[in-house]
Amino acid sequence: MTVRSSTRPRPSSAAVPPVPKKRRFSWTPYLFIGLAVLYLLLFAVIPLLKGLDLSFTDTRLLNPTAGEYIGFENYERLLTSGAFFKSVLTTLIYTAFTVVFSLTLGTISAFVINRMFPGRTLARAIMVMPWAVPTVAVVLVFRWIYNDSSGVANAATTALGLGERGWLTDPDYGMLSVVVATVWKVTPFVMLVVLAALQSVPEDLYEATRIDGADSYSTFKLVVLPFLLPTLRVVGLLMTIWSFRRFEIIWLLTGGGPVDATTTIVIDVYRQAFNNSQLGLAAAIGMLGLVLSLIVTAVYFVLELRSNKQNGVSA
Repeated sequence: MTVRSSTRPRPSSAAVPPVPKKRRFSWTPYLFIGLAVLYLLLFAVIPLLKGLDLSFTDTRLLNPTAGEYIGFENYERLLTSGAFFKSVLTTLIYTAFTVVFSLTLGTISAFVINRMFPGRTLARAIMVMPWAVPTVAVVLVFRWIYNDSSGVANAATTALGLGERGWLTDPDYGMLSVVVATVWKVTPFVMLVVLAALQSVPEDLYEATRIDGADSYSTFKLVVLPFLLPTLRVVGLLMTIWSFRRFEIIWLLTGGGPVDATTTIVIDVYRQAFNNSQLGLAAAIGMLGLVLSLIVTAVYFVLELRSNKQNGVSA
């Protein structure tokens, strides 16, 4: 009797899928999320709601507990006041000039510093210094530059035959003086962000354009610009929001003057709250400023979504 041996291969242990282990529940992610939510509640949401509630009262700084609800009187007063709309216009002008010049100079500086040349590391460190310098020190330097009797600005205009200017005392030059100081301070931040975007462009794309015989303009348009546009949009939004809420440089340089030439919304809030002791009115100005910032942010996101749809990128 012949016994046949089975030729069927035995199942390999490697072919058997491993039994998934039961994951242990961890509170760690919820702890970190909870801390972030708690931080936002304590330092963002609750103060915002308190400010909104304060804007419907006639609360005074000297007696903050005696304020009474007056409804929308603060908002009606602001929306029928030429002074408030003047501060809004000043804010928009200051923001526009600051954002445009800082983005332009920062982008140009990033292209220059991205090239290889001797001493590039030292040049990059020097160009970043204005961003690292404290704002108070920047203001002191520019107050010396704009000094009427011994300032560098008047010395330069006099040497050019243009005469002296009241950089911080003449309403025609107050905004220019503040914008120049602000651009000098914030441009290095734009340069660093744009430089990081430039260095993220793959070298293979540059090599492909060189092989195809593309000129510098075509390389910039087809390779560099698509990488830069998202970064420039985000930086532009950040610069816009920061310009809306910037206080130190303007207040320390001009105090909102001369003749309210640099009185932005934030300066107006400070004046109403601490100079005129009208906390309720100051809170109303702050709420309207917040609405303006939200409108600008909404416009940015609409443009971003439209650009993504045109480029075939899903949101």
